[in-house]
Amino acid sequence: MKILKYLTLFVSLLLFNISPAQDNKPRKKVAVVLSGGGAKGTAHIGALKVIEEAGIPIDMVVGTSMGALMGGLYCIGYTPEMLDSLVRVQDWNMLLSDRIDPMSQNIVQRDMQNTYILSFALNNIGKLSFAKPGFIKGKNLSNLFSKLTLGYHDSIDFNNLPIPFACVATDIADFKEIDFHSGNLATAMRASMSIPAVFTPVRTGDMILADGGLKNNFPADIAKEMGADIIIGVSVQNEKIKRPEYFNNTLAVVNQLIDASTENKFELNKELCDVFIKVNIEGYSAASFNPQAIDSLIRRGEEASREHLGELSALKEKIGLDEAEEVKKIKPYRMLNQKIRMKISEVNFTNIDRTDRYYLKNKFNLKQKGTTTIDSLEQVMTVLRSNLFYNDASYQVKYGRDGYKINIETEGKKAAEMYLGVRFDKEEEVSMQLSAIKPLNILVPTLVQTTLRLGKRSSFLLQSTFNPSNFFATKVAYKFFHQDLNIYYKGKRDFNPVYNQHQINLCFFNQSSNNFSSEVFLRWDYYRYGDLLFGKKSSNYYTPTSHTYSYNASIEYNDYITPYFASKGKKIKLKYSVYTDNFYKYNSHSPLQSFSAVIQESFPLKKGFVLIPAFYMRGIYGEDIPTVLQNCIGGQYFSHYTEQQMPFAGIRNMEIGENNFMALQLLLRKRLSDNNYISFTVNVGENERQFKKLFTHTPIYGLSLSYDYNSIIGPVGASLSYSDVTKSPYLFINIGYEF
Repeated sequence: MKILKYLTLFVSLLLFNISPAQDNKPRKKVAVVLSGGGAKGTAHIGALKVIEEAGIPIDMVVGTSMGALMGGLYCIGYTPEMLDSLVRVQDWNMLLSDRIDPMSQNIVQRDMQNTYILSFALNNIGKLSFAKPGFIKGKNLSNLFSKLTLGYHDSIDFNNLPIPFACVATDIADFKEIDFHSGNLATAMRASMSIPAVFTPVRTGDMILADGGLKNNFPADIAKEMGADIIIGVSVQNEKIKRPEYFNNTLAVVNQLIDASTENKFELNKELCDVFIKVNIEGYSAASFNPQAIDSLIRRGEEASREHLGELSALKEKIGLDEAEEVKKIKPYRMLNQKIRMKISEVNFTNIDRTDRYYLKNKFNLKQKGTTTIDSLEQVMTVLRSNLFYNDASYQVKYGRDGYKINIETEGKKAAEMYLGVRFDKEEEVSMQLSAIKPLNILVPTLVQTTLRLGKRSSFLLQSTFNPSNFFATKVAYKFFHQDLNIYYKGKRDFNPVYNQHQINLCFFNQSSNNFSSEVFLRWDYYRYGDLLFGKKSSNYYTPTSHTYSYNASIEYNDYITPYFASKGKKIKLKYSVYTDNFYKYNSHSPLQSFSAVIQESFPLKKGFVLIPAFYMRGIYGEDIPTVLQNCIGGQYFSHYTEQQMPFAGIRNMEIGENNFMALQLLLRKRLSDNNYISFTVNVGENERQFKKLFTHTPIYGLSLSYDYNSIIGPVGASLSYSDVTKSPYLFINIGYEF
């Protein structure tokens, strides 16, 4: 009887335990599918935000192109709020190019980037690196993705991410669809975004991977294959019929080809969705990466998703969720602090010369048991690409028991870097400048630079820069000038000196960092004059030949990203020079001395206004000062025609000034739209032979009103100015960067 009793109790308990289990069936898996679409894909952020608010669990994400980027980052823990902040703070013009981030360059490198309209690498004789199946290699995008996915740099199974993920690329070798379910996350996202004819494809093994949108721009079928029971699709694809004005850039044209080529598959995949969200992207294209467009697209993604809130709420029962049940969220991704020091367990270099490895290890302390930071690794990338002239550079950080394993890789060294600048203005007409920089593979990192300027004023530079220390460099340079100048007096051309100048520069100390530079150098200048057309004011200005030996020291702080349209920044430059003709005297007198200073700062105001006050001056002292060393006033830029030239509104070309010149400039600039600016400038100056007589009479003044357009070939602008020196209005037109 006891046995029967216990058996009855056991069966009852067994039935009791089984019964509830039959009610707790596993809920259905939910996938979110995000289409490609370039900048329009930022709308996915608003959609993800609403899906989360609706209480819908997201068990997997599948995306193409921009949908792959948004989806991949979401799956490792980037919340919609984090993605929102991320896309807003990026400099998309920089990311969608191969230019080096100006913030990580030194002053000299930024000047190069703001001078030339085109640069390209020469890898082998006759082989240019821009001869690639894509205009942009995507270096900046790749490095950004690497930084954003720290902790996921190993080759991994994407099903093991906090949220399973997949993305689509296209192997253009055989035009097959490639679905990424594993590998390096950053590489997979970059491959999915390789827009044809815009970005260079990603090579992986025998595959040449381009944008996944070529085969499957809305990969709902991949989500179904991954086991999704419920699919929520978000599309930012264009309408089938578009107005002609839509096709105003390369990305828009390519995006149309992608949409057209995948139209049939899109319709089939759309049928797989339980909820299909179509975002209104009217007025925006794949290239709409400006802040206003991104703000509008994220908002439209949110608005479109809210229109489907009823459908999303109805999904809860279909999924098998209790109405009151809260969806468990994954832990938000925590980016490694850029400045936190990481202990190094191992450093590996790939395709980097032995001398350059030694240089990098010592400069950045990249040694076993040493420490580094993400900021420092980013600087290594800049040094590899700009100072050491490698074609590309990337890094990976992997955590191990003994510290971080750092892998630094390049695509090999360039034979040389070539630059081209072209400019037109009313005063000099057309000018062109060509430059080439070649690294020498010797014990001390060395760069040899040649620069040729062609136009009314011609010049040639040959310079070698040696970096014997992590702290400073030395330079040796020869420069030849052929000058054909127009010198004005009170607005009228007074004389036209034509002369050749030879210059040898020995720089003993040159130190350059991101925003600071200093130099100490000895210079020899030799002037040989040809034709001299004299005016009333200039009969004694020039002698047939002359030369000087000068001792010079300069110091500069400059955090402007660009000298043209920056809304913030500061510049301070001081220079002191001593001129002799025999190393210790000038013309049997004491040496001549000069001191110059420039102080400028930009203050952003409301509604697109920027206020830029500036003070600048130069004084030169001594007996028998030659004209070539005297102050020059006028024109639009510092040191354009001569080294000592100082701009002044309303004074065309330049005029010879007195020994002491000081000026205040106040510029108010208004941004009318993305690349359109209007500026008003006021100049007030003191121009006196004797220092003690400064401020004893009425100062000179000038006014200028300018319009400028920030184009891909540099500023395009026109200015109308007037000064009480010339007493007549002056129209100046320019196209291109100043050099």
